[in-house]
Amino acid sequence: MKQLIQSVKGTRDFYPEEMSIRTWLYQKINEVSSSFGYEEYEGPILERLELYAAKSGEELVKEQSFVFSDRGGDQITLRPELTPTLARMIAQRQSELVFPVRWWSFGPFWRYEKPQKGRTREFFQWNCDILGVNSPEADAELVAVAASFLRSVGLTPSEVKIYVNNRRLMDALIGELGVEPENRKNIFHIIDRRDKLSAAAWKDYALESGLSEKQFEALCSLLEDKNLWKRSDELIRFFNILKAMKLDDFVVFDPQVIRGLEYYTGTVFEGRDASGEGRAVFGGGRYDNLVGDVGGDPLPGVGFAMGDVMITVLLQKYGKIDIESKREQNTVLVTVFDETLLPASFAIGNDLRNAGLRVVTYPEAAKLPKQLKFADRKGIHFAVIQGPDEATSNSVTIKDLLKREQKTVPLSEAAKTIKEMMQ
Repeated sequence: MKQLIQSVKGTRDFYPEEMSIRTWLYQKINEVSSSFGYEEYEGPILERLELYAAKSGEELVKEQSFVFSDRGGDQITLRPELTPTLARMIAQRQSELVFPVRWWSFGPFWRYEKPQKGRTREFFQWNCDILGVNSPEADAELVAVAASFLRSVGLTPSEVKIYVNNRRLMDALIGELGVEPENRKNIFHIIDRRDKLSAAAWKDYALESGLSEKQFEALCSLLEDKNLWKRSDELIRFFNILKAMKLDDFVVFDPQVIRGLEYYTGTVFEGRDASGEGRAVFGGGRYDNLVGDVGGDPLPGVGFAMGDVMITVLLQKYGKIDIESKREQNTVLVTVFDETLLPASFAIGNDLRNAGLRVVTYPEAAKLPKQLKFADRKGIHFAVIQGPDEATSNSVTIKDLLKREQKTVPLSEAAKTIKEMMQ
């Protein structure tokens, strides 16, 4: 037997069933983003490595990026994230844009990571950002967009939470431990790795990174204090906005959320399964220096990204989407009685399509049970039949294949009747 050529490790084949879920996610993302006034945009798949080298962090650049040299000798990478691209695009037309800018995108990304549940090397990601305003209220709006999406797909606060912290707050508190400003970024890395290591290994890592035993114990106490947010005016204003929007039940303060990317400057947040299982579903925060770092004028921004893999895992866990997909449920199959009625069947299919219905015409004359079996296996809801008797009276028989009911109506009323039966 010939050996099948395998797909590239960490990539996915989107058969129609999987594609329908991705399309559904895109539609929900579009609806929610647009409802807040965000505009859709897109950037290139390929970027210069230098775009990420400055601010994204050493791990992302050196270990997770797909990098190659083009024929001109430039170092090029498949994009591992979109925020630096967004900053570059804003910088290029900064004098022409009307601020604040509210933009969103949904497209493919690549990271060279170990494939596992909830993580692939190729993935699709929703990016949502607001630039040109520096306020806790803008931070709250981004979290409100994320919370509204969760609600729109049927997830509840008991199933998913958005955990929030503020880097400026943590920087000040770490300073109170006696850590010098130039070493505080290193402490952020220590905090970010807490969930990735065992308790003993994490302590060893912290001490090896320069913390004293006393500082380590004080840091542990900080990370357990759920009331630290009350010491931050930014977070007080942030939570007040979400409470006013009646979305605060999704949001929790967590001093351990720090986010790994180095360009974050203020509020940071992550959406996670409330049970504690799995990786973050989405994450983001404030980045007030990134546009300036790519050559533009300094410009405040805040945004988040959500990959399609983990949100799909979460939605399936809580039964919010049907993995088998209901994409065919409102589809109509026009059957073909025999060769002589083939043109009439295709004409009926076209008329129904023009009336706004999703219609499949069987592509050849075949026994009716075979055609209905096809409809059943595809999950098609309605079948339209025109045999010699119906053709003579210019009518059709409409079968509801789910309810096992049927009715014969004039051809001119077929579309209207099917739409009524769909209700």
